[in-house]
Amino acid sequence: MSGDERTTPPGPGPAFVGMPAFPEAARKAVGDATLRANLRHATHTIRDKRARAVAELDDWAALREAGKRIKDETLRHLDTYLLRLEEAVTAAGGTVHWAEDAAEANRIVTGLVRATGEREVVKVKSMATQETGLNEHLEAEGIAAYETDLAELIVQLGRDRPSHILVPAIHRNRGEIRDIFLEEMGSWGRPAPEGLADSPAELAEAARLHLREKFLRAKVGISGANFMVAETGTLVVVESEGNGRMCLTLPETLISVVGIEKVVPTWRDLEVFLQTLPRSSTAERMNPYTSMWTGTTDDDGPRSFHLVLLDNGRTTALADEVGRQALRCIRCSACLNVCPVYERAGGHAYGSVYPGPIGAILTPQLRGTASGVDASLPYASSLCGACYEVCPVAIDIPEVLVHLRGKVAERGGHRLERAAVKASAWVLDHPGVLAAGERLASRTRALHPRRAPGPGIRRWTESRDLPEMPAEPFRDWWRKNRT
Repeated sequence: MSGDERTTPPGPGPAFVGMPAFPEAARKAVGDATLRANLRHATHTIRDKRARAVAELDDWAALREAGKRIKDETLRHLDTYLLRLEEAVTAAGGTVHWAEDAAEANRIVTGLVRATGEREVVKVKSMATQETGLNEHLEAEGIAAYETDLAELIVQLGRDRPSHILVPAIHRNRGEIRDIFLEEMGSWGRPAPEGLADSPAELAEAARLHLREKFLRAKVGISGANFMVAETGTLVVVESEGNGRMCLTLPETLISVVGIEKVVPTWRDLEVFLQTLPRSSTAERMNPYTSMWTGTTDDDGPRSFHLVLLDNGRTTALADEVGRQALRCIRCSACLNVCPVYERAGGHAYGSVYPGPIGAILTPQLRGTASGVDASLPYASSLCGACYEVCPVAIDIPEVLVHLRGKVAERGGHRLERAAVKASAWVLDHPGVLAAGERLASRTRALHPRRAPGPGIRRWTESRDLPEMPAEPFRDWWRKNRT
């Protein structure tokens, strides 16, 4: 494709529209043998490497506690630190915009891009813009958005959705990626080389050649940020490929869309997370590329910088004393890699840009629990606690899951369960009725089915036999043998 051509990428449509509730989506995913094999191999590899990297630090527990305290302190005084951040960014030559929700954020970014006169942008991985559906919004406005993170590129070319926080294309194997490159790259820009093999080196080289022309041509870049330092107005992006740095430095205009919870007070606070994030995510001692920028300068980088601070439900989560700890998350994805539910169901089953255990507690707080998808997410867990053990900022995910389950129940859900609990409470409060029921159950045990007959209960017992009823109740046995 020549340097003067412009191609509007064929987007995948609105993200996660029409997704079924988690149980239904997970049931379908569990039946996909290829998906399960891809997930099992990837998650086991990442979590084993992470465990070795973390074990190298004698003070890991202290760093974890420090990260928790820094985040909690910041969240308690979030308004103060955000205003301090705005003042510092403005003083350094940047412009700060405040977006209450996804629609407002998308309008702001679209207006900023249009003001430049450009019709295409390059992006470095940003979960905030995935959350708002920015790519789809820009496409509807005639603006092409090109993802430059390798995994995000694979997802975009495949008209797919991300399924992991750190490795969005974790559900794809190398053969699938090669086929996507060969079939789709030509529609988006430079085609993949003929005869492309599925070796990591060849796939990476094909992506590099494809993206390089976009980096050299694009006048507008859009990014997220891992952290924002309030005292200086500095934004930080950590990555492993270098594509992010190209996106952050080459365009003339840079627009960063960042959740308000990503702020930290000082550089000293940032030091803690630059130790815990790489080890907990990529199992590296430090990220290969850590890019930091403060406003603008005449001699280097973009001439114009805009920071869009995104709320989109975060202040609602902040008001919940139990649920707010989800806002500590630094997006390392360690909880996904140890979760037995995620390993079997995959990220798409969560119906959100935030999959896995952290998504099960963050998404329902950002979006509410009115929909079937969001109401089901707090139940997408075995409550084994592995997620809490590996979290580098000590988010007690099981505690928040139980807390959110209570909120779902209060909205009138799970009527059969509530009726069963109420009936059980009445029976347990009347010993005579309980004893008569036990004797009747024992005497009719030969007639009992091996599986529960009701559709609601059958879901629980479809892979489990009902327990065998004893020949006589325990209270009768005790009376005969112990009196």
